Amino acid sequence: MAGEPEARPGASVAVLIVAYKSRDTIGDVIASLQAQTCRPARVRVLENGSPDAERVDPSALPDWVELVESDVNLGFAAGNNALAKDVEEDWLLFLNPDAFAQPDWIEQLMAATRRYPEASMFGSTQLAHGAPGVLDGVGDVYHATGLPYRAGYGVTMEPPAEGECFAPCGAAALYRRSLFERLGGFDEDYFCYVEDVDLAYRARLSGEICIQVREAVVSHMGYASSGRRSEFATYHGARNRLWTFFKDTPLPLLLVLGPVHLAVTVLLWGSAARFGQFTLFGKAMKDAMAGWSHLMDKRRAAQAARSVSSLELAAMMSWNPLNLITRAPHIRPAARDRQDRPG
Repeated sequence: MAGEPEARPGASVAVLIVAYKSRDTIGDVIASLQAQTCRPARVRVLENGSPDAERVDPSALPDWVELVESDVNLGFAAGNNALAKDVEEDWLLFLNPDAFAQPDWIEQLMAATRRYPEASMFGSTQLAHGAPGVLDGVGDVYHATGLPYRAGYGVTMEPPAEGECFAPCGAAALYRRSLFERLGGFDEDYFCYVEDVDLAYRARLSGEICIQVREAVVSHMGYASSGRRSEFATYHGARNRLWTFFKDTPLPLLLVLGPVHLAVTVLLWGSAARFGQFTLFGKAMKDAMAGWSHLMDKRRAAQAARSVSSLELAAMMSWNPLNLITRAPHIRPAARDRQDRPG
């Protein structure tokens, strides 16, 4: 692969990539970054404990990419936290090792930061790799049932107009570094799955907003290293959803929506039986409850930082049951005149 990319306008952005079993895709991901019309100041890749045959080959990376190697799998949360440590750039751009950026991806994201200087989180349009016309995601939605979902996943539709969504999908998300540091980064107890929703939820509690950027586009394979219905995905998804709901939801909403969330969780538990995962789902619930006192400590910290009302937070959620079934986007017009964003 070529060495230093040609001189182009740059940005104070560090691209962070946690790679697990990504030997076959990482080269194309890096090539997509090399082709950017606005080059990042820094690109860091974590080889996250993959089996030997699937580890990132250091010799296949150009010298402008920093490779960090771990002998064990740290998980998505701790892996990205490790990559973000000691980074001095203004923005952190998280990218999955199977997400291939269009040439103007970073340029479009940085233009959005200028259009919305009050925002500290930005999401990308994710197209399903190899499936023309199909979306992989257009921002994360937090439904009032306590079930987050990736809007537009697997849906054939045009990406929605730019606006405010609940959270950026972690596969291709831009965060202001000062916000990421203030929140303490991703919750490492999550290991993998829903940690991006939890991070954004905590940011939302403190008054931050997220902008979904229609023209910032990546092509994402999705579930390349774990599989959508794998035991790994089922376990971590179920456990971490429960944690996020009880950790981040303000008490008034918790009292109203708690019974609904528990009822939906029971339904999902029954659904897991169709895939032979009833016992696995139960283990996820048991493990979620085992750390309850620690979770409540984190809840107290998250709620102490809250600066928005329960009604304001409720307006950020989707309440339509059909949206949950159809994975409909939930994007609101962005308020550009906010003057109270925390520093």
